[in-house]
Amino acid sequence: MKTIILVDDHPIVRHGLKQIITQTGEFEVVAEAEEANEAFRLIMELQPDIACIDLSLKGMGGIELIKWIRGNGFKNPILVISMHDEAVYAERALKAGANGYVMKQEAPDTVIAAIKAVINGDVYISASMSQRVLKAIMPGKGGKSGIEKLSDRELEVFRLFGKGLRVQEIATELGISAKTVETYQANMKQKLGLESASELSKYAIDVSYQGFPR
Repeated sequence: MKTIILVDDHPIVRHGLKQIITQTGEFEVVAEAEEANEAFRLIMELQPDIACIDLSLKGMGGIELIKWIRGNGFKNPILVISMHDEAVYAERALKAGANGYVMKQEAPDTVIAAIKAVINGDVYISASMSQRVLKAIMPGKGGKSGIEKLSDRELEVFRLFGKGLRVQEIATELGISAKTVETYQANMKQKLGLESASELSKYAIDVSYQGFPR
C-alpha cells in the first residue's frame, strides 16, 4: 500500500480524512502532524509516498512548509487539502512545489481521485481552476489583481486580518513579532492601494466572506 502523512491542525479533520483514505484499502496513513516543525520531521524521516497538507497551520503556514520540504530534497508528491479558496491559493501552492490542490468541501471520491492523480505523476486541480490557469498564461491576459500581488506570507497575514484578528493576535498566531506584522500591514496597504489599517482590515473581512473561511 502507498504510505501517506496527513498534516492538519484539526484532529477531527485528520480523523475524517484517515477514514476516507484507509477504507479504500490502497493507502496507509503512517503519521499525522498538526504543525509545521513536526510535519517536516516526519516527512523527512518517513519519506511517505505522498504528503497531504492543509494551508492553515500554527506558526509556519502550509505554503511555507511546502517550500521548506522541497528545499530539503523531498521529491514525492504533495497534495494540498484545504478549506481555502482554490482560486486564491492553488496557483501559489503549485508554485511552492505542491502537485495538486483539492478543497475539503469536495466529495470523498474527489479527494481519493486527487490523491491517486498526484501519486501517478499528474497535477490535480479542479476543472474551473484549470481554465483560470490557462487564461492567465494566454497572451494579453497578464496583469495581477491586488491580492495576487501579495507575497505568500502577506497573504497569510491578510487572511488572519479577514478573521478579525488584531496585530498582536496575528503575531502570536504566526510566532512572529508585532513589528513584523505591522511591516506586512504597511506593504499590503501599498499593494492594495489602501490608506489606513482600518481600510485594510475591512477589505480583508469583506474578502473573507467571498472566499476565505472564517
